[in-house]
Amino acid sequence: MQNTSLSLRHGLLALAVMAVWGSNFVIIRLGLDQFPPFLFAGLRFSLAALPGVFFLPRPAVPWRNLAAYGVLIGSGQFGLLFLAMNGHISPGLASLVIQVQVFFTIFISMARSGERLQPFQIVSSLLAVSGIVVIAAHVNGHTTPLGLGLVLLAAACWASGNIVAREGAPQNFLAYVVWGSLFSAPPLLALSLLIDGPTAIAQAVTHATLGAWVAVVWQSLGNSWFGYASWAFLLARYPSATISPMALLVPVFGMAASVFWLGEPMPGWKLAAAALVIFGLAVSVFYPRLRPLRPA
Repeated sequence: MQNTSLSLRHGLLALAVMAVWGSNFVIIRLGLDQFPPFLFAGLRFSLAALPGVFFLPRPAVPWRNLAAYGVLIGSGQFGLLFLAMNGHISPGLASLVIQVQVFFTIFISMARSGERLQPFQIVSSLLAVSGIVVIAAHVNGHTTPLGLGLVLLAAACWASGNIVAREGAPQNFLAYVVWGSLFSAPPLLALSLLIDGPTAIAQAVTHATLGAWVAVVWQSLGNSWFGYASWAFLLARYPSATISPMALLVPVFGMAASVFWLGEPMPGWKLAAAALVIFGLAVSVFYPRLRPLRPA
């Protein structure tokens, strides 16, 4: 029987994962100072795949499932996210807006199953949408309509990747991520070659500083390997209802890291938007778990 409450050690591990995933948006911003978006994403997934595929067995899922997951998460989620963060949206807001993937996942699942939205899902969605509307009403030189739109598309790709992964039902999710990365890297590198050209790629690779390569390694080993391996470890030992709500801390860490390292301003409208989105996410996550506790 699984434990329902996190031990101190595992609670700290979960917080560390949230800190890594949240602060990752600042790392992306720093890496983009020296690498073009698609090249940066391609390098990230190349290192995530190699040499891991030689040590982790291929998941027992169809190749088409791995390919779909790799393209959706690689070219879709991170390719679009990196492109958006290359001067079109701040890291703190990107870490917040990308979380609407929760709602896209719900909507796609319902469309495929024919289920109908529940009242609490409508409320949670409206709250999150209100937060996005607040952000859209304050677009400026740091956050553009293009950047907001690209991150929303990235969230939709992430949600689609979630559905693909759920249908594949891999037993070892770290191995699934590593093998899926084999299909993430080639389209991203091809896009970089097409858009940036071989000269710009060669210049970026040969002139990148140690800090830029640390950003690539952090993306691959910290965000993918440590993050997903630790998350899978926790999900194997605790109910999803205990672990999943921790993901609400990702935008909190993301916005805090952006303020601390990059000096991103946090005016009242941005805090209000964050409160609306996070509260909407909280309603979506917690209400189904609290409802059975209500007296009949």
